[in-house]
Amino acid sequence: MIYLRGNLGAGKTTLVRALLLALGYRGRVKSPTYTLVESYEVRGLHLRHFDLYRFRDADEWEEAGFRDEFDAKNICLVEWPEQATGLLPDADLSLTFEILQDGREIFLHAYTEAGMKCLNAL
Repeated sequence: MIYLRGNLGAGKTTLVRALLLALGYRGRVKSPTYTLVESYEVRGLHLRHFDLYRFRDADEWEEAGFRDEFDAKNICLVEWPEQATGLLPDADLSLTFEILQDGREIFLHAYTEAGMKCLNAL
């Protein structure tokens, strides 16, 4: 479970696109802004890219039927996790993007052993 935080245009979807390309994915990587989730299969991994920006309450979360996607089989990258506070599983990693005058800054935080393994592998 990876939370992606930052303002609009900070680079969250761009990072997901770069991650997928680095893993060898050769298809189109779309923003899930309107579809809310995009699914990818690459190198035996099941990735789910969520954008929860438009969510306003817990009812929307339940109606979307996402709960089943958050299992041990999927790697979930979630933009705007604060829109589903208390409904999402805890993050293994959190990336916070900040727009600077001349670039971007990303803060990485690991919250679990799995998250630490990922962070140490960087």
